[in-house]
Amino acid sequence: MTGEHPCLRLVEESRQAPAQQPNYELDWSIMMARAQGGDQDAYRRLLTAVVPYVRARALVRLGSPEEAEDAVQDTLLTIHDARQSYDPARAFGPWLVAIADRRIADRLRRVHRRQRLQDAVSSGDIATDPGVRQDKAVLDGRALEAAMADLTPEQAQAIRLLKIEEQSLADASAQTGQTVGALKAATHRALKALRQRLYEGLPE
Repeated sequence: MTGEHPCLRLVEESRQAPAQQPNYELDWSIMMARAQGGDQDAYRRLLTAVVPYVRARALVRLGSPEEAEDAVQDTLLTIHDARQSYDPARAFGPWLVAIADRRIADRLRRVHRRQRLQDAVSSGDIATDPGVRQDKAVLDGRALEAAMADLTPEQAQAIRLLKIEEQSLADASAQTGQTVGALKAATHRALKALRQRLYEGLPE
């Protein structure tokens, strides 16, 4: 995520703010209603106020502060895009929680997909060396995503279907129109490329 969107600056401004139990029924609902009417100060105060709460909620589910921050940013962007859909006659809290929980769940699914891919990459012989098995290059999800971007479309598709979604070869073949042999070959080449990229430059 980039920090270019105006509302994302509030994440940094509130990073040190303590998590609070929100006043769902009054303060946030009023600020949101005012924000819908064009009150930018109310909108800024609202987003600043909700960040610590969303962050704490995300951290409980995700465990990782880094992933929690990404979920906070996702939530703020969704609030911004959907702000006119909020009904001022209804409590703001449940509306916020519904958005935050969806974005947290999206992030959690992404973490699980990444972990399945990490497990697949780490299952090769090169990853069994105790000197490199726990290296951050393997455990860093962003490094893994960057390595995935270098795969051919066929390799990326094979990895997504067989290793991330854990489809059977038969199902993946039916979906893609590729033969089982072609999918096996693409998966093998993809895993080899990922291991080379992730372990490049590591001590032997």
